Formats: sequence, C-alpha cells, structure tokens
Amino acid sequence: MKKYILSFAVLALFYSKSEACAWSDPDYEYFNLFTQSIIKDKSYLPFLHSYSERFYTNFKPSQIPDENIDSWKKFFNNQLTYAETDYLVNKMNINDLNALKKGNPTNQLLIKVGTGFYQKYHEGIDYLIEAKYLEPYMKINYVESADSFYYRENGTDKNATNLDYDKTISALTSLYNAARNPEIKQRYGYQLVRFNHYTRNYDAAVQAFKTYILPIKSKGAPYIMALDQLAGAQRGLGMGSDANWNFFQVFKDSKSRKESAFISMKLSDTASFNNILKRSGTNDEKNMAYFLLGYEDFNNPIPIMEKMFEIDPDSEILKVIAVRSINELERNYLPIYYYSNDDNSTAQVSNSTKTSDQTKTETAEVKKEELSFWQKIIRFFKNLFGGSKDKKSDESKTDQSDDELLDNPNRIPVFTKNNYWYDEKTKDFLDDLEKFTDKTKEKSKDEYWQIADAYLKFLKKDYKASTEVLEDIKTTNPEYLEEIKRMKVLNDIVSQPKIDAEYEDHLMKDYAEYFADKPEVKKDSTETEGYDYYGEVPSTKDFLKDVLANRYFLQGEDGKSFLMNNKLSDLQYNPNSSLVKSVEDFYRKPNKTQFEEQIIAKNINNVGNIEAFFAVIYGDRAMRQADFEKAKSYYTKAQSFSGIPRSEWNYEAKKTTALQYPGTAYNGFNNISDLVFGHNVWESYQSAPEESMEKEDYSPFPFIKPNMNKLQLADALVQLKKIGVGKDEKSASANQLIGNVLYNTSVLGYYRELFVMDIDNTNGGKYDFWITDKQNPYQYYYKNFLNRTYIEPDNFDLAINYYKKALDASNNKEQKARVLFQMASAEQGKYYQYEAKNPSKVDYSDPKYSEKSDAYQNQLDQIKNQKYRTYFAMLKTQYANTETAKNMMGSCSYFSYFMK
Repeated sequence: MKKYILSFAVLALFYSKSEACAWSDPDYEYFNLFTQSIIKDKSYLPFLHSYSERFYTNFKPSQIPDENIDSWKKFFNNQLTYAETDYLVNKMNINDLNALKKGNPTNQLLIKVGTGFYQKYHEGIDYLIEAKYLEPYMKINYVESADSFYYRENGTDKNATNLDYDKTISALTSLYNAARNPEIKQRYGYQLVRFNHYTRNYDAAVQAFKTYILPIKSKGAPYIMALDQLAGAQRGLGMGSDANWNFFQVFKDSKSRKESAFISMKLSDTASFNNILKRSGTNDEKNMAYFLLGYEDFNNPIPIMEKMFEIDPDSEILKVIAVRSINELERNYLPIYYYSNDDNSTAQVSNSTKTSDQTKTETAEVKKEELSFWQKIIRFFKNLFGGSKDKKSDESKTDQSDDELLDNPNRIPVFTKNNYWYDEKTKDFLDDLEKFTDKTKEKSKDEYWQIADAYLKFLKKDYKASTEVLEDIKTTNPEYLEEIKRMKVLNDIVSQPKIDAEYEDHLMKDYAEYFADKPEVKKDSTETEGYDYYGEVPSTKDFLKDVLANRYFLQGEDGKSFLMNNKLSDLQYNPNSSLVKSVEDFYRKPNKTQFEEQIIAKNINNVGNIEAFFAVIYGDRAMRQADFEKAKSYYTKAQSFSGIPRSEWNYEAKKTTALQYPGTAYNGFNNISDLVFGHNVWESYQSAPEESMEKEDYSPFPFIKPNMNKLQLADALVQLKKIGVGKDEKSASANQLIGNVLYNTSVLGYYRELFVMDIDNTNGGKYDFWITDKQNPYQYYYKNFLNRTYIEPDNFDLAINYYKKALDASNNKEQKARVLFQMASAEQGKYYQYEAKNPSKVDYSDPKYSEKSDAYQNQLDQIKNQKYRTYFAMLKTQYANTETAKNMMGSCSYFSYFMK
C-alpha cells in the first residue's frame, strides 16, 4: 500500500493530472480490472505501471524469487524449505550459528536439523558466520560535499571503513584459498569485491573480480552478486559504459536485484540505451535492451513491442510492456469518477477541485453497433410514428428501447482525457494495441495474450467478441482463471441493455460475491504496519456499483442511481427536489427485489424519522418558492424531525457519533429566531444574530413568536400573506416582513441556512452563486455527490415582488426607503447570479490578458449599472433625505459610494 505521501506529492506533478490542493494517489483513481500482477515471472513486478511511485509496490516482497536463497537451498540439498533457508541466511543471529558449530544449538530450527547439519555443511555454515560478522559494516562511507542534496547529521552508523582493511583482506583471502567447494569459494570472492568497493578501493575491487570470481566457471547467484559490486566499482572509476553493461547483465540474469540494477544503470539518455543495444550479442540481450527502452520511453511502446515480438513472441518481458500499456488505457477508460462540465458535452476525471486547464475535456467516443438492414427499417418506423421525445425528460429516459440504451454515448466505460502527455494519437492507441495483441496471441503459446485481447475488446465495448475469446481460452493458471472469471462477469453486466427486476435477480443469484461486503481481512504479520492515507484500492465491486449506478441514471431511475454510491443522509447537502422525489419513490417502492433490498436499500441510513426527513426537504423547497401553504402542509408531517443527521467526533468513545443538538440550538427544524423577519444592520455572517440583525415592529402581528419551529414560521407567513392582500400600512408591513424572510434566507441573507438543510450560515458550496441551466448537472451518475453543488438557485424576484407590494401600500417615506434598500439588496443578488453565469473567458496566457480582463470588468460594471441598480437609483433620487437613507450610508459602504 502507498504510504509515502511526500514522494507522491512531487511525482504527481509530473505523472498525473491529479487534484489541486489535495492529497490523492493516481494509482487509486482507476479500477485496475485487468490485474497487472498476473504476469508469470514475478521478478518483473516492480516494473508494472505506477504513477505514485517510481516502481510498482502493490505486492508482497516474498512474491519475487531470490536466486541467492534458491542457491543456498540447493547447497543444503533441499533439506530446508525456502522460508527456512531465507531465515537461516538472512535473519538468524550469528550467535545461533556459532552455537551450532560448537555442538550445542539453541535455535529451534537448528535443533530440528541436528548437530550433524554442521558436519555435513561446515563450509557453508562457516561462510555464513563470516558473512554475518561483515554484514553490519557492508555500507559505503558517505562523504558530505558542498553539492550534496541531503543534509545528514553526524551518526554512528557502521560502514566498511570501520574495519581494518589489511586484516579483513587477509582473512577473506585465506578463507577463499582454504575453501574447497567452488560455490563457497566464489562467495568469499564476492566478499572481497564488495569490501573493496565499499572502502572505495575501486581498482582493487575490479582486480578482485578478475582474480577470485572469473576463475571459477560459474555464473550462479554468487557471480551475479559479485558482478553487481564490480559494476559499482566501475562507476566509481568513471567507467560508465562498462558499469552500465554489467548492471545490465545483473538486471537480465538476477530475479531479486532487477530493481536495484535498473536504478544503478542510470540510463538517462538515448545514447546509453544504444550503447547497450550495440553490445548485445544474443537475442535475449537484445530483447532485454528493447524492454528497458520501452519501459523508459513509454509515450508509444508499440514500435518497441514490434521489435521484441520479432525476437521472441513468447517473451515474458513483452507481456510486462503490454500490461503497462493496458494499464495506461484503463486509466483513460475506467476512472473512479467521471466528471461532466455544465455544457453536458464532454467528460473528464476528477475527485475534487480542478484547475481551469484541467477542466478541458475530451468528447467521449463510442463505437456504435452496426445495425442490420431490418433493424434500420424498424428504427425508421419507430421514429416515424413514435413522435418526438425530449431525451432529457425522465419520462423519455424510462421509455427507451434496448437499442437507444446501448447507443447512449455515456454508458460506462467512457474514454476520457486523463493524463498530461495526452495527444490525438492516444485515441488510436486502443486500436493499435488490439491489433498487436491479436497478432501476438496467434504466435505465442501463453494464454495471457488471449486474455489481454478479450480485455481490450471489453474496453471497446465489443462485449460479444470479448466473451467469445474468453470462452476459447484453455488454461490451468489460477491467476489467469480468476481474471477470465471476472471479465466474463464484466461483459455480462456491462452489455446488458437495461437493468430490470429480472436481471437484478440474476445478479444476486450468480454474482452475489461481487456485490456483498467482504469480511475484514487480517494483515499478514510479516507486512509492515502503517496507516493507508488513501483508503482501500478501488475494486471490481466498486466498478460494478458505478456501472449499475450509471445504468440506472441513464434509465431515469435517479433514486436507485443515487443510492448505489451515496447514503440517504447525503441528500441534506444538495437537496435538489427532483432527485429527492426519486429517492423517496424508491424508498416507498413495495416488493423490492432482493438486489434492491440488500445492495441499494442498505444505504437508506439513519436519518431519524424518514418521513419527517423528506417532509423537511420538501417544505424547505416550498418556502424557497414562497409557497407557504404547501410548506406548512409538509412541515405538519415533519414535527417528529430529530435534526439534520450530522456526525461529530466523540472524544470519550474515540469514534464518530451522531451530533446531539442542545435544546436551544437550531437543528434544521426547531429554534428559529424572530430576527428572521428583521433586516441586517451590517453584513457579517459570523457575528451574533443580535449584532448583525435588527427587528422590525412585530406588534401588529402577535403570531410572530420570539422562537419558532418551521411549522410555526410557515403558519406566520401564511397569515402575513392574507393580511398583505390589503392596501393599508399593516398590509405594507406584512408584505415587507415576507420579503425580509425571503431575502434573509437567500444566499445573501444572515439566515441562509434555514431552507437548504444546513445547521449554520458558515460559508460553503451551498452559498456559491454557481448556477446551472440544467435541472441536473450530472451526466453519468451521482458518485462524489458531496463534491458538487446544485441546489436550485434563489428566485430574488419573489422577495422583490413582496417588497413592491409593501412599497405600493405604504405612505411612510421612512418605511419606503427601508423597503427600497431591501429591494436593491435583492436586485444585487440577481446581478451576482448573472455574473456567475457569465465568467471571464480570457485565457491567463493571453499576452493581452490585463487589457481584456479590464474590458470584461468594464462591461460587467456597465451591465450592473444599467440593469441591476434600479432600486438604488430610486432610493437616491426620491428618498435621499430620509433618516433611513442617511443611516444606511453609514453602515453600507457601497450604498454610500453609490450616493456620492
């Protein structure tokens, strides 16, 4: 798992179109349905595709075989298991081996093998004792310089220079000469090369390799380890080409040292690759050289793969390049979140806030199904007699044919522009890779290529062809079988035109394992414990949930789509009326299928009384529309509302628990101050109500209580509305108070939280002047619902209309001045909405950016003064001498500026 946040923060700048101002991991931003690690040669696992770290790490180190342990296991005639051998060689204490040598072992493994084990393998045991003595010192001494990148404090770490050089060389040489077993002899030679390398005696290290390693005609594990040290010494001598070539040999022949050898090669330019390629004499070496080039130059690996194919279509490393290519495609087709712009024409990936450049998207391209002549005739008559349909309407969504559903370009998987190095050729890469894979599967005996071909057809939405390829695969490889099984499920589900009750039954009967919650898996005791900053890796289950959420969305079943990815309580954050109605319809649906009950309905979480929860949302919406009678009817059903379902950290219980509202606190329904009928003295949301707000004269309206719930508030507004029908001063005051409530609960008002299911007026997405012309800005489904805001915008004309009634009915100039100022404030809200819908389109990189931005601002100012300053102008020309206007000039700087 990925835990190195600092390193990722740097790498993400180069490798991924990742989130601005947020911690995220690009390797967690797609579903990885084609499991990279199914390659057979696990020594190449570090070279699978990863953006968050230089090398792929999502595997257990024990999966990579170690030729050194294999060599020792063979030396001990397989008397020990691989794990026991690894323990003996790498982990056992030197004192345990000395005890075995003396004939009184205390270690359980050594007791198990018996004292005869030493007599039989004494040369090997003696070597391990010497090696374990040397090991703590086998580090090169770090030399600080003025150009050193890292600062290191003085430490007491041991290094090779802490040993007496002459004595150590003499001892190792003597042991080398005394050894009879060639492998053990070569291991002492390895120690001589390493010790000279780490003491920076580079020439001596090169000579030691020639003297002690080469004469023993073996190129097993000790030779590879010694060659690794030789290359390091050559690097120290400035013999870069020879060092690269020997590191290349280590990379080619070693299984456990590939990653370190690759790093040591320092292949920073094309010349370095070409030099290795020129020195490659065998096909195996040439193939490996092309692999390195394809690994580093990953923009378009197809030409390199073609060269590797010509050398050996069965090459394991060719599969590594291929799986990296498939993984790159997956990131473009299977992101964890499809984000749509408001123009509803493009798609991109996002988890949170994106920069303006990042929000440029690529139109989704979908391969259309070829229709037969008969299908075309049927469609013609359907269109001829079926009449026109608004494709955006819910009714048309639920009345789509299978063909219409299959042809919808927004059916997941969808191609997205999802990396910095994207160019037009990227769109053709899937076709090119499919052609290569199709060719290779005919030549190679490995079923991997058939699986890859089937997967690429899946990405192209050719599910029938994909399934046919999968059906023909004959393999006993368990990893291959698991991938095939998963892909068959994917093809079945994703190719289904419509998800109906019958198909939901099929999902539960045949694929329940892909939807049920899995029990928590205990961590392997050998794994490093640590906090995973990014959560769980996206799974097949998560992908299928997204697919089904997308299908329900396209079918017009928004409630089911929402609940596939969200909890019922999440509706509080974006209480859009049409979506809430769809969720409620699902909640009330009788005779739900097993899938609906167990997979979807389980997200109907605790919101207290569900009926009251819905009633509050509907009542709030009615209040925003100034339909007080309807709001009152809903609030009558909401009296058992227990509060907006928020959570808080419980320090005593050390866990998150439901928020408990004090008896006097506003909880979404109760404890609303009569100041909501007043006007603001100054604009300060975080000041106390009594500091920001001032009461009007409520004495003519005794039904306005100092503290009310929403039902009482709605009832008061109903009564004020009846009184406001008249033409007297009381009617004027009634209409003014209604206007005040509508303004005070708008996005500009101090009580802006009252009718959007919020607990206070603290700033947030609900209070932006973001506006969409669409009823629903979502294009695919409701995932990441909490990251988008699409509450229906305020209708400031509702407040203005009530203020107009008050203005017409009143004969009091002071009251008229107050009403005009409130009207002007509401009109300001209309301007803010206009401004939000018409942002500047000047590119920051434009050489005339400042000039064009100034022109844009001047245009806005002109529009503001011509269309949105009506009531300020009336106040200035007709009521400037009133005490109310004079007082407002002192508290409202903008009004003071306007008056001057």
